[in-house]
Amino acid sequence: MPEMPEVEALVRWLGEKLDGAVVADIEPASFAVLKTYDPPVSAFAGLTVSAVRRHGKFIDIDVDGLHLVIHLAKAGWLRWSDHFGDKRIKMGGPLALRLRVDRGDGPHEGFDLTEAGTRKGLAVYAVRDPQEVPGIERLGPDPLEPGFDLRPLLQRRMQVKRLLRDQSIIAGIGNAYSDEILHAARLSPFAIAEKLDEDEIGRLESAVTSVLTEAVAAADGKPASDLKDAKRERMRVHGRAGETCDVCGGTIAEVVFADSSLQYCPTCQTGGVLLKDRTTSKFLK
Repeated sequence: MPEMPEVEALVRWLGEKLDGAVVADIEPASFAVLKTYDPPVSAFAGLTVSAVRRHGKFIDIDVDGLHLVIHLAKAGWLRWSDHFGDKRIKMGGPLALRLRVDRGDGPHEGFDLTEAGTRKGLAVYAVRDPQEVPGIERLGPDPLEPGFDLRPLLQRRMQVKRLLRDQSIIAGIGNAYSDEILHAARLSPFAIAEKLDEDEIGRLESAVTSVLTEAVAAADGKPASDLKDAKRERMRVHGRAGETCDVCGGTIAEVVFADSSLQYCPTCQTGGVLLKDRTTSKFLK
């Protein structure tokens, strides 16, 4: 799933690709992808892209005051083309939406939104104000915004892994980077947020900033086609169950749930104890 660092890099890259371009058309290829009806996507034709911004994991393309807002969900992605023909796209398949832009000096450019798999979560909103999008309206503070303060957000009786992933508490962090942050902070994913002591809070604050800042810097400037592979290569624990931890030399472990999993280093994070899922044992702090 694309998370804040990849979405931030994608927004910066798209901003350069789309700056000053005129929208030729927006063509949905899936009945489910477009979540709004007013304004219609036809209203964007002939308008100029003025900015591309990020809200948590949402991409916001500002087109002369109208906004095309994209959430890539778990399996969505964006593919750029320097040359689109005039042939209309077919409904169905992995292609969900195409945006064509016209620079007046050649063929249409633009991007396709695609989504792999059968569970469809990719969402596009055409709105006059990004705050009309429910997911944006509910977002918590962004951890890389000036003045972000993690400490008051921890006053909750919930597992710290779940807290980091909750978009209404902190915007932009997902499954992968929450694993990476907790590994850097040397904290169990099942630790209870409100019970963290001062040293643990300090380590977590430092890890949130360092992991995300470094990930944004590493992704910055990469084209969309390279971001997924670059993310996987940067992971120290996430997606690496059974491999060796490069901090302590221990073996990375995982906990598997119904539709997701987490990875952690028992030596670095849980005092050598293996965590079990809810069906087989109690959670370990």
